[in-house]
Amino acid sequence: MSTTAVLPEGWAETTFGTVISNVSISEKKLPKGQYSESGRFPVVDQGRQFIGGYTDDEEKVVSDDLPVLVFGDHTRVFKFLNQPFVPGADGIKVLKPLGVNPKWLYQIAHALDFPDKGYARHFQHLKAAKLLIPPLPEQQRIVAEIEKQFTRLEAGVVALRRVQANLKRYRAAVLKAACEGKLVPTEAALAKTEKRKAKFETGEELLTRILTERRHNWQGRGKYKEPTALDAANLPSLPGGWVWASADQLTSLVTSGSRGWAEFYSDTGPLFIRAQDIKTDSLKLKGVARVTLPAKAEGMRSSVENGDLLITITGANVTKSAIVHGLSELAFVSQHVALLKPVCREAASFHFLWIVSPAHGRKFLEKWAYGAGKPGLSLEQVRNLPIALPPLAEQTRIVAEVERRLSVVEELEAAVSANLQRATRLRQSILQRAFTGELTK
Repeated sequence: MSTTAVLPEGWAETTFGTVISNVSISEKKLPKGQYSESGRFPVVDQGRQFIGGYTDDEEKVVSDDLPVLVFGDHTRVFKFLNQPFVPGADGIKVLKPLGVNPKWLYQIAHALDFPDKGYARHFQHLKAAKLLIPPLPEQQRIVAEIEKQFTRLEAGVVALRRVQANLKRYRAAVLKAACEGKLVPTEAALAKTEKRKAKFETGEELLTRILTERRHNWQGRGKYKEPTALDAANLPSLPGGWVWASADQLTSLVTSGSRGWAEFYSDTGPLFIRAQDIKTDSLKLKGVARVTLPAKAEGMRSSVENGDLLITITGANVTKSAIVHGLSELAFVSQHVALLKPVCREAASFHFLWIVSPAHGRKFLEKWAYGAGKPGLSLEQVRNLPIALPPLAEQTRIVAEVERRLSVVEELEAAVSANLQRATRLRQSILQRAFTGELTK
């Protein structure tokens, strides 16, 4: 934060380090492995959450120098403490304000200008940061004005978060209705009400056609092997004309990328789609890596086309999925991404809706991925994913209706996101004005 050329009357310029003293906590730090889910005393560390855990260890409690500021030496997080607490062990500084209003110092600390060194330590830079100190009565007025404006701002943020949650629930409800035949009239119902003369192709007939095409276009090694039929005994009943199928039955290939492609990263060459490029329900190609093809092109089996389906199978993004659209160049997937190639490209969009529906495909994937141990999915689990298959004409109507409804949701979500970003900027603007003495003019 830059300082003003002329300070307001009664103000003084100094550094943050001159108005704080270090509170000794060397004998009180509690290792993270000793945190409990409940206890008499909160454990406050450098994490983003205000309270990291709890403990009953009274000997580690800080209670004599309150109120204090807790500073995350690695995270640059500030916390204001006016009640007894236990400090976490890693990267934490407990600071006692000297000669200034503690709440004012806490708020103004968020407006200080000191460098971000990533996960390196920051306390030396914080101490050297310039600080403009108003008289104590002015500090109190600034605190009151900040709290008043932040209260109004937080009320707006809470309302925006509520809208976000409602949009998320509506999106899930639309997908649930779509995948249960409740969003548009089914082919069976239309055929009956319109008394059609021509018989419509059922989901079962579509599946037979897909399996025939799968067999006919087989290009794998060795003798063709029929995909294992899905056991639907324990699956929910489907609308008339629908049928259960496995992802294996509906695709010509389910695979993942080859190992060791990281050594082929390049500034040019084909795109290399990794788990981090797949967000919730979408593929983000901005900033995607590129690779030089290895001499042995075994990875060609993991090349990506428009209409392919992608599911992350390891890492923090496990179960996140996308359908490929708008791809205009050669691309491959990493070993952490499952690649599914639908036999019937016209059915790919409905397959995708099913996979990302929280009440359907995603429910199976998350249950398998988080069932035990490290989160992850095997390709065999992906192949065994149950997918409902409606008649193709019905799929087309369902997809169109989902896209119509969710396009409105996406517009609203973008507007909410923009307003939340604006609230963050406004918060910083309030602090900047408080720092320079303009907030209470």
